[in-house]
Amino acid sequence: MTMMQKHVIVLISWMLVSWTISTLELEKRKILNDKIEILIPREFEEMSEDMMKLKYPSERRPTLIYTDKTGGINVAFNYTTNRASQQQMDSFKESFVSTFKNLYPSAEWKGTGVKEINGRKVGYLELINPAIDTKIYNLMFFTDLDGRLLLCTFNCVDEKQKEWAESANQIMNSLTLK
Repeated sequence: MTMMQKHVIVLISWMLVSWTISTLELEKRKILNDKIEILIPREFEEMSEDMMKLKYPSERRPTLIYTDKTGGINVAFNYTTNRASQQQMDSFKESFVSTFKNLYPSAEWKGTGVKEINGRKVGYLELINPAIDTKIYNLMFFTDLDGRLLLCTFNCVDEKQKEWAESANQIMNSLTLK
């Protein structure tokens, strides 16, 4: 290998590492009328209404979705009308686990639980579930906000999980309710 080829390889490697690092940069954002502060990838933007309807054809789609330019990596929020309280987080977790196990019996479970984040009980499910032509990595986390259930989800294709799982957990652990 010539010296020039070595320099080109080093330059390309540096560019790939730099691109990956900048992709994963998180910033604090206030959402849902400033009731929530959470880290979101800097480059993510709100998903357009048209893309939301295409990606989530059901009328029960998330309230707010931040996405990368491809629409393939998302942080979604659904501020539901379901009544919820801190005392119900374990029950919600059990219910969600049961539902997901019924919907996706072949899912690969990474973990479930309820933990305290910034003074709040937050339940979570982490799994890889099958989709039509791929597998999807999901980190779903939830808590109550003003007496209603708040569902938050980070998802990406399984191939991106190693690259994004740590950031997904940072996002979840940054959840702060005002």
